[in-house]
Amino acid sequence: MRSKKELSDMDRKYVLHPTSQLKEVQKKGPRIIVEGNGARIKDIDGKEYIDAFSTLWNVVIGHGQKAVVDAIVEQMNKLEYFSSFFGFSNPPAIELAAKVISLMPKEWNMGHVTFTCGGSETNDTNMKIARLYWSLKGKEEKKKIISRNYAFHGVSLGSMYATGITFFHHGFGPVPPDFVYIMPPYCYRCELGLTYPECNVACADQLEEAIVREGPDTVAAFIGEPVMGTGGVICPPDEYWPKIRAICDKHEVLFIADEVITGFGRTGKLFGCFNWNLRPDLISIAKGISSGYFPLGAAVVNNEIFDTLVNELPDYLPFLHGYTYQNHPAGCAAGLANLKILEEQKLVENAAAMGSYLADRLKGLYDHKSVGDIRVKGLMAAVEIVKNKETREQIGELPMESTHRLEELTWERGVFARAMFETIAVAPPLIITREEIDIIVDAIDSSIVQMEKEML
Repeated sequence: MRSKKELSDMDRKYVLHPTSQLKEVQKKGPRIIVEGNGARIKDIDGKEYIDAFSTLWNVVIGHGQKAVVDAIVEQMNKLEYFSSFFGFSNPPAIELAAKVISLMPKEWNMGHVTFTCGGSETNDTNMKIARLYWSLKGKEEKKKIISRNYAFHGVSLGSMYATGITFFHHGFGPVPPDFVYIMPPYCYRCELGLTYPECNVACADQLEEAIVREGPDTVAAFIGEPVMGTGGVICPPDEYWPKIRAICDKHEVLFIADEVITGFGRTGKLFGCFNWNLRPDLISIAKGISSGYFPLGAAVVNNEIFDTLVNELPDYLPFLHGYTYQNHPAGCAAGLANLKILEEQKLVENAAAMGSYLADRLKGLYDHKSVGDIRVKGLMAAVEIVKNKETREQIGELPMESTHRLEELTWERGVFARAMFETIAVAPPLIITREEIDIIVDAIDSSIVQMEKEML
């Protein structure tokens, strides 16, 4: 392998880093990771870190699971790739589709799956299917997509506009009129200035207000994460999702459950929707379906939608949506091996148990004067940092000044946590142990102490 300096210089010369401060990378160089095992990663200097964010929420089975690597290699030695356009298929795609459907409650009536390369593609796929469904039902005007402020649904052009975080829109043109946003169930910073439970979950009523304002005959779908991840691990009150589902049913609006982050055990349940017995019409999954061992996502549609596509598309017109690498045989082989590990090692159960322990450990951080709120659902958690607990104002003039500093400080302590707006967030692999959680929380604890000395 080349030297650290050679690689760093080449990186700065040739690599465009996604979702990164480009000036900082050019100035300091990249952090080069060379190994991973379990919940640990190792950089090019040989220093070990706990991957307390599962890299990007996604490495749910942990690093270095040889069975997944072997499954990919075995499949590539048989058939590395063939398109699934024009009615072609392959055994891993068929097996994984059947497996995914078997994990869904029968009352959801889910029937068919198409595999993509990730979450952005999947959400684009489901939004297009929702629009096509209504068109085939003779309701051409039902095109609008409603999402929420603080929502993250991807960065491709369509999913970017469903994303309700305005940073992600900057410089890419105006939001098209077919994308509408409502407030999130963000109780700590309620946009209505109300307090739960006296509010009667008025944030859910915002969906009905938006549908009525836009016109029910123009709204195709509402898309939402069961727990909002990138927006700061925003957990809704228990009454929220039942109200949302009822509103969608009342106005003939499809519900797309974005389970890209919450799927496959992240919340302590197999799917985030399971926490509220929430029935989607379409489901977007990615990340945990392959744990990052291969780029993979999946759009899941119910039988009513699939039957409409089959029976109502004109005979001369195929289903004109598809990506080159859709239903990739090696990717689907990775997904099958990944889900086998998830089941055999009882990682969803471990996520529930370790999530409870994580929540208990994090409570102690309230003793810090800068900790305003702590939100935990399974193994996804965020600690919100404020200058003043009464006013809840941010530290510093620019967004994320304090949390970027916390991210740096935890990294120095051997823990990779992530700054997300005014929170420092963790989402460790589902294989995490109590001892590793102790290390994570202790690193955040001592980092907050140092950050407060520097910035308050």
